Amino acid sequence: MITTPISEQIPIRDDNGRLRVGQTRVLLDLVIYAFRLGSTPENIAEQYPSLSLDDVYLAIGYYLRHREEIDAYLREQEAEAETFRREYEEQNPPTLTCDVLLARLQKRPSTD
Repeated sequence: MITTPISEQIPIRDDNGRLRVGQTRVLLDLVIYAFRLGSTPENIAEQYPSLSLDDVYLAIGYYLRHREEIDAYLREQEAEAETFRREYEEQNPPTLTCDVLLARLQKRPSTD
């Protein structure tokens, strides 16, 4: 019989609005996406060596118990990333466009 109370601290911390696992810089997002894609906690810990296996298990357990809340957080992060991507592309349009590639293709000598 265990005589001490069981209390585990969840290794998820808020770092300026981004959730990170343990004392690492690894985003909770990355752990959850890997888990959703079928990675085991062992695979995830191997993929991110700064994470301990127990932190990965605790983070996944927290996700499973608070799925709606974490899924909402993930949707917010995805929307923020999409907004950033659009703004970045507007400010830094690609120089290699379909028209440029077609023009290059037309300038190439025929190999017939």
